[in-house]
Amino acid sequence: MTIRIILPLLLTALALPARADSYALPKNPAFEEECASCHIAYPPQMLHADSWREMMGGLSRHFGSDASLDEKRRSAITDFLVAHSGGRKTGDTRDARGKPLLRITETARFNRKHVEIDAATWKRASIKSPANCTACHAQAAAGDYNERSIRIPK
Repeated sequence: MTIRIILPLLLTALALPARADSYALPKNPAFEEECASCHIAYPPQMLHADSWREMMGGLSRHFGSDASLDEKRRSAITDFLVAHSGGRKTGDTRDARGKPLLRITETARFNRKHVEIDAATWKRASIKSPANCTACHAQAAAGDYNERSIRIPK
C-alpha cells in the first residue's frame, strides 16, 4: 500500500475514540424550547427509542415535575427523539425487569464512563447531581462529551 492510502486510514482510526464521545445534535426547535427550558437538551442518542417513548408518555410526572405538553407538540417531540435515538452507543437501557430506563445516568454506558467518580463528587455544590452534565462537560450542550475537555469543578 502507498502512503496515500495508509495515512488517511491511520488518521481515521486515531480519530475514532474522540468521536465516540461526541453526539450530533439535530436541530428541532420544539425539543430545544421545551426540554432545554429546564435542563440541558440531552442528545437523543443517549437513550433507546423505547426509553424516549416511555418518558414522553409520562410528562405529567417527569422526575418530580409536571412537564405536560399539548398532544401535538408532545407527539412531534417524541417522533424526533425516537428518530434520533441511540443504538449500540447507548449500551443497556433497560432495568433488570426489562423496563426502559428513563435516566441517562442509569445506563450501562454512563456508568462505564463515570465509574471512577465517587458519590461525594456528585454531591458537590458545583455539580449537584450526575444529571448536571454541563458541570464537567463544558461543551455538553453542543454534544461534546469528550474526555479531553472534562473539567471536574471543586
